[in-house]
Amino acid sequence: MTIKRKPSDARERDLQLALARIQRGRTHTGESKVTIAAVAREAGVSTALIHNHYPNIAEAIREAQGRSSRAQRDVKHQDLLAEREKNRMLRQENEELRVKIANLASINEVLIAETRVLKAKQSDPKVVDLPSGKL
Repeated sequence: MTIKRKPSDARERDLQLALARIQRGRTHTGESKVTIAAVAREAGVSTALIHNHYPNIAEAIREAQGRSSRAQRDVKHQDLLAEREKNRMLRQENEELRVKIANLASINEVLIAETRVLKAKQSDPKVVDLPSGKL
């Protein structure tokens, strides 16, 4: 027994009509939300058929849902650009902080050397404390 299948253009028209019926609230199956599964049930086909053989119908369904793949791609691209800019700014700030740390480390080394010299002078018996001038 051979199964007679509908031609591709007839199947696509059925899918478009099923989508239109769901959007207008005049379904045969009682579907109310526009989804790929709902359109597949309304047209009497599988969701895989829509995904694999009718990507333009799948895109039309996503657009009807407000989730167009192009719009999603554009939003994700904008998010990526924003994150890249944040990353660039953070790298720049990180580099500035590294320069500041290097400068502070240099100042610390100078102060440590000065402290050593002053401690050595203080422990020398020839060094005498000066009066502070407070009475």
